[in-house]
Amino acid sequence: MRTFSIIGKRIPKPDAIPKATGQIIYGHDVKVPRMLYGKILRSPLPHARILHIDTSRAERLPGVKAVITAKDLPPRRFGYGRDRTPLKGDKVRRCGDEVAAVAAIDEDIAEEALELIRVEYDPLPAVFDPQAALQPGAPLIHEDRQSNLFRHQEYVHGEPDRALEEADVIVEDEFDLGYVQPAPLETSFCLAAFDASGKLTIWSTTQIPFLLQKDLSEALGIPGRDIRVIQTAIGGSFGRGLDMYSFEPICVWLARKAGRPVRLAFTRQEEFAVSEARQSMRIWARAGAMRDGRLWVRDAKVLLDNGAYVSWGTVTTLVLMETIGSLYRVPHARVVYDSVYTNNPITGAVRGFGNPQGTFVVEVQMDRLAEAIGMDPLEFRLRNANRPFEETPQGIKITTCGLTECLEEAARRIGWSEKRAAPARHGVIARGVGIAATMNVGGGARIYRSDGCGCIVKVDDFGRVTVLTGATEIGQGSDVVVVQIVAEELGIRPEEITIVNDDTAVTPWDVGVHASRTTFIAGNAALRAARQVKAQILETAEELLGASAAELELRDGYVRIRETPEQRIPFDKVVRARHFRQGGQVIIGHGWYDPHNEMLGPDGKGNISATYGFGAQAVEVEVDVETGKVRPLRVVSAHDVGRAINPMYVEGQIEGGTVMGLGYALSEHLQVHEGRVLNLTPFDYRMPTIMDAPPIETVIIETDDPEGPFGAKGVGEMGTNPTAAAVANAIYNAIGVRINSLPITPEKVLRALRERSS
Repeated sequence: MRTFSIIGKRIPKPDAIPKATGQIIYGHDVKVPRMLYGKILRSPLPHARILHIDTSRAERLPGVKAVITAKDLPPRRFGYGRDRTPLKGDKVRRCGDEVAAVAAIDEDIAEEALELIRVEYDPLPAVFDPQAALQPGAPLIHEDRQSNLFRHQEYVHGEPDRALEEADVIVEDEFDLGYVQPAPLETSFCLAAFDASGKLTIWSTTQIPFLLQKDLSEALGIPGRDIRVIQTAIGGSFGRGLDMYSFEPICVWLARKAGRPVRLAFTRQEEFAVSEARQSMRIWARAGAMRDGRLWVRDAKVLLDNGAYVSWGTVTTLVLMETIGSLYRVPHARVVYDSVYTNNPITGAVRGFGNPQGTFVVEVQMDRLAEAIGMDPLEFRLRNANRPFEETPQGIKITTCGLTECLEEAARRIGWSEKRAAPARHGVIARGVGIAATMNVGGGARIYRSDGCGCIVKVDDFGRVTVLTGATEIGQGSDVVVVQIVAEELGIRPEEITIVNDDTAVTPWDVGVHASRTTFIAGNAALRAARQVKAQILETAEELLGASAAELELRDGYVRIRETPEQRIPFDKVVRARHFRQGGQVIIGHGWYDPHNEMLGPDGKGNISATYGFGAQAVEVEVDVETGKVRPLRVVSAHDVGRAINPMYVEGQIEGGTVMGLGYALSEHLQVHEGRVLNLTPFDYRMPTIMDAPPIETVIIETDDPEGPFGAKGVGEMGTNPTAAAVANAIYNAIGVRINSLPITPEKVLRALRERSS
């Protein structure tokens, strides 16, 4: 068995000290000479014609340097659905639609200028319910479409209709899953500047710098080669940065018109009101099982509220279909979904990307099926768990799979056998335990034509290594993971490596950070580049040590003969020997990795990821039956991560994801009434803090994936996915009521208890 020097060590992130001491430069910290401040005028109405916009008074205000409306911009549409423009000139389709924008010498003047702009609207009938939006005669959100249905898709494997007749037991539920904000601490930000030659530089907190470069090129009509994207340090993102939004081209157009750099940053209230949220979904689901414990069939109908425009969020249904069709061994499955336009807020990518919704449905019904056939829910899950190196009917090619181990370990550590069999009750306080599992892409997700990442590894005369990677660091620890992979391969200390990953003018191409892909894909690219460097080092060391490359190893900063390690040469000396000689060469390696995955076909089938992560969470909760308050007491979160490159950051990802999952389960809900967001602060939104987090015990299950770098696979989203279902199942174990609407608030608990008693 291979032993490692760096892999598996708890090494701090390169940016840990700058972040802890306040030296790091976030987007909101960036200042450039002659910078102006941008602000956007937004529609107060969810649906209305724009009759007239008068900007004359704003243009005359001292300190205002640019005012723009839709007439100042080319009529280019952007977005996944090609259904929106940066500024709206004909009509608005949601509260918060962008109508005009200003740039001024300070924020106060920019705000005053917005107040001086007069917009005359003709209100139109609006529709806020996706079912109502599909009815004949419903107001059309986009008149160039025949209906408000953006997409209808059906997925099926096996024979679900026959299977529903054959199943010994059937459970049927309706699920109502509300809007959730990504709610990163840093609000949306963009700074745009043109140089004297007309080339554009954007400072951004995007997750997709190279795709943003392309999207901006198309939206602005500027060649992509003339656009440079610089990523500042990112204060959280959680999927928010996975698209281009109206404020980014607006910022650019303001900079062009003003002839000066323009900074545009959201207030906290804007962030909640207009940034894209996790989709509201209604799901009608049936599931069937045989009395011998075989899971037999799943059948689901999904109604997804896109809001007024379509973003990449509409693709979340692909992940939801994967969860329903392939989590556990299910021979028959069907998913039918409709993505619908309404006059509600736009929905987009949020951590989990459809998996939290799909997992909630699957795992609540797994508990219900187990109860219906008289089997322990854990035993039922183990009986039907996915297995290593098998292909699901959906075409998902599983490699390593530690689902069974995750379920068993989570259950053992929570005390499943004792606590579930005898739920505790002390006066008005009831306790229960619940369990839920997850399956998540762990090796990319082929939703673009390329899912690849590039990397360059360069060594200088002193043995200092620079890694240029396209991988985006959003706080998840990809920088330290890439450094550890390169350090392990080259036998040097991580401190001797500098990573550069923030500038499209310098770094190789990457599709962006999403889908728990970075460790697997960027890690493989870095490993390939490091192996090229290693080969060059060994080639030169052969001459110096008089031994073949096969006899040599790189270890502890030396190149040495494996059998006689005292015969060695310092790493940097070998580098100089290659540089300073006749016909010398720079030591540099190039790596590109595009995983062996595939775009799903029109039937929804295919192997979307090169590998898959698995996990299970067991939760113990306390329920006050007088107030309805649910308090999580403890979470055990066990996850198959292939190999943990850095256990500290694996645990951090699991813990952070679990807390997000607890918010989804119990408190977080973007409240929308007639298209308008009502709760515009973290306090009103009820995002959990560290004071709300129970003890979380993380369990790392290592399965050594054959394709992953040093056996690793992605883990970033898995902690979020099963939490809400585990909490719901624990509540049922405690008080005997099922709640299929998220979040599970005290009011919903009390209502369910009253309905059970009536």
